[in-house]
Amino acid sequence: MRRAIPFAVAIFTALLLQTAVFPKVTLAGAKPELMYMVVIIIAMLDGPSVGAVIGFSGGMAQDFLQNAPKGVTALTLTLLGYTVGLARTYIVTPSPLLPMMLVGLGTFAGLLFYGVVSALIGQLSTGWLYLFRVAFFSGIYNGLLTPVFYPLLKRISEGDRSRSLFGR
Repeated sequence: MRRAIPFAVAIFTALLLQTAVFPKVTLAGAKPELMYMVVIIIAMLDGPSVGAVIGFSGGMAQDFLQNAPKGVTALTLTLLGYTVGLARTYIVTPSPLLPMMLVGLGTFAGLLFYGVVSALIGQLSTGWLYLFRVAFFSGIYNGLLTPVFYPLLKRISEGDRSRSLFGR
């Protein structure tokens, strides 16, 4: 239970910053996707099962704030958290740039997946070129913001693992 509360605070803070602060600060018309960044970083640090749980929780929280079909972001972030956590177990020699690269690529892939699922259910309101451009610049934006958020999320992740709610 000790880790569940800090993770919930991280999700809430990411949603708050994403909706209140970062819509005004864009990079080539794209805003950062902080929930994607939080899920990817926690999945890197704690593995696929915790990444999937945080992805689902953060995705549902974000879905309820948006005027969009419920569950698409939750599906996207759950799969993204699991995949990044699983991929991280196979990386033998991590570099200092690894978090930035994984967050950037994960955000890009996650936003494209979100667009594909939205198109399959008939909810994609933009063109594919626009979606690709936004995913690309959001990935770059998240990658550049990673050095700011990574140490904070690492500290939350390393807090008392012996009494973890998520069973690591």
